[in-house]
This record gives sequence, structure tokens and C-alpha cells, in this order.
Amino acid sequence: MSRRRTLGTKKKIALLVGAATVAGGGAFVMAATSNAAQSPQTAAESTVCQGLATALGNNQRFIEDQRAAPDAQSAARITNREAVVAQIKVQQEASGCVVGESAQGSQATQPAQNGQGGQQGGGQQATPPAQPPQSAPADNAGDAGNAGGGAASGQQVCNGSTVTLSGEAGAPASSSNQFPVGTKLKVTNLDNNKSTTVEVTSVSGSCALLNNAAFEQVREPGKFLIRRALIEKVG
Repeated sequence: MSRRRTLGTKKKIALLVGAATVAGGGAFVMAATSNAAQSPQTAAESTVCQGLATALGNNQRFIEDQRAAPDAQSAARITNREAVVAQIKVQQEASGCVVGESAQGSQATQPAQNGQGGQQGGGQQATPPAQPPQSAPADNAGDAGNAGGGAASGQQVCNGSTVTLSGEAGAPASSSNQFPVGTKLKVTNLDNNKSTTVEVTSVSGSCALLNNAAFEQVREPGKFLIRRALIEKVG
């Protein structure tokens, strides 16, 4: 009788150990499955990814334009921008975004909100709308806010434009496709009321594309895109 009771106890211990092993293995499989299900986010799903995609697209378009109409400095500019493109892709990977996703133009599609725009997911690239996403404020008559390089000093320009960063280093500066080198622009982030005044130093695919130092002066923590921007020509 005593021997049978001892064997019974051993069997119970073995069964408990086996059950714990199975449970642990199940938990491991569930955790692995959960991690595998976490796929990179697209520009339509994340503001951070949208900003990086816009920055990548602007730099890629700049490179295309330089190759289409080269001058004596084009090769150096292209080399510089290719390095910027590579750095943006590193930032996309670090931020959990689709690496290489590009949204050209400063009017990149905004992340879907309240269940709308779901068709932009699934790895598709965000595309710029044909018209600016918001109209000019009521106190700007006609097309004054879109006068671009012909605007008077102190006038609001590029209504509806979003602002992102080029990924370039150096002192605060901007590049633009509407204003000549030497023009001074004041960029205000209406979401935090921070402003920076910068000089246009080169050409890009946006109304105002800030370099890293300038963008840091007006950005919100963790964001790579300013959706509500006020751009003024001040000199």
C-alpha cells in the first residue's frame, strides 16, 4: 500500500510539470504570434510615418528635378540629397514605419481619423490631393495666400501647405520651390505657437522645407510633420 501511494505521488508531480510546460509553451507561441502580427505602419496610419514619407518624397523629387535639368552643381546636390534619403529610411525603420514609403509634395495625405480613409492602409503610398486640404483664412482675400515668390513682404503665403524636414544638417534654413535663394520666411506651428524665421538657401519640392535645425525650433515632440502651419514671407 505504501509503495502504491509513493508512485501515485510521483505521477501527480510529473503530470503537473507536464501541464506547466505545455502552458508555458502556449504562452510563448501566443507571444511570438502577437509580435509577428505587428507590421510596419504606413503614412496613412501614423503622423510620424506621414512626415517621414513626405520628407523622403520631397528629397526624391528634388533629385529627379536635378537629373532632369542638371547644372554645374547638380552632381554635388544629388550626392547630398541621396545621403539625406538614406538617413530618412533609417529613421523610418527606427520609427516602425514602412521603409522607403514616399509621399511627394507638401500636401501629403493625412492619417485616417474617425475610421475614414482606411483604404490608404495596406502598405499603399499616401498621395497628395489635387488641391490644398484647407482654404485660405477669411482675412486673406482672393489668392493672396498663394502668391508665392511674387508675394509682398509680411504676406501669408502657401495656404494649406504642411511643413516637414529635409533631413539636412547645418544652421536653421529652408529650401523652396516658390521662393528664390535669399528670401526670408517665417514658419509658425499653429499647434504649439512656435515660430522660426529662416532664409531660403536652396531649391526643393515644397513651398517651405525646413532643415533639421529649423524644424527642431517649431516641432512638437515625436512629430515629423506640421499640419497646421502659417508661412509668411518676411524679407
